Amino acid sequence: MHEIFNQALTVFLGFFAIMNPIANTAVFIGLAGEEPEKVQKQVARRALLISFCIIVAFAVLGKGIFHLFGITLPAFKTTGGVLIFLIGFHMLGGESSKMHKAKDQESDIDIAVSPLAVPILAGPGTIATAINFSAAGGWAAISITVAMFALLCLITYICFNSAEKIVALIGNSGLNIITRLMGLILAVIGVQMLFEGIAAAIHTFLH
Repeated sequence: MHEIFNQALTVFLGFFAIMNPIANTAVFIGLAGEEPEKVQKQVARRALLISFCIIVAFAVLGKGIFHLFGITLPAFKTTGGVLIFLIGFHMLGGESSKMHKAKDQESDIDIAVSPLAVPILAGPGTIATAINFSAAGGWAAISITVAMFALLCLITYICFNSAEKIVALIGNSGLNIITRLMGLILAVIGVQMLFEGIAAAIHTFLH
């Protein structure tokens, strides 16, 4: 039970750091802040539902994708670790990674789908985190990954519904501090993934 709790906590913190609900709340206001409250809730629900479906698909089919393209878990852990570290590194500097930003140009696509769901909520870093946590174990690891992401989606939805209050409460300085803290956590998780990937690759090579 203690091991399951630790795994769940690690997965939750990984997702929390990379999705950063508080910082993404400011992005949400920028995208849908001028819309009526009813429309804002519809956008939030749709974006989070799409994000959840994407992450579940990658969490469940992660190993299948590996076999299809001949990808090994050590290779993915190493690459995913580098990717997550880079996102965290950019956030430590007080900015979003280019892989984590919304597109500046206008699009005819519903903002709930792009850029809110993809790439802001379910971007490359989030997908890499989901596959890494779920691919290392069986259905137990997949269940924990999906459950923790569902919990984070709920927290994000609550934040989006309280968007204006949150930003007014913590201010721009608070957002910058939170972004840097989440960046530090992400950088550490990325380095840990990188070490695990290299160690697993060496072990496989030697045996």
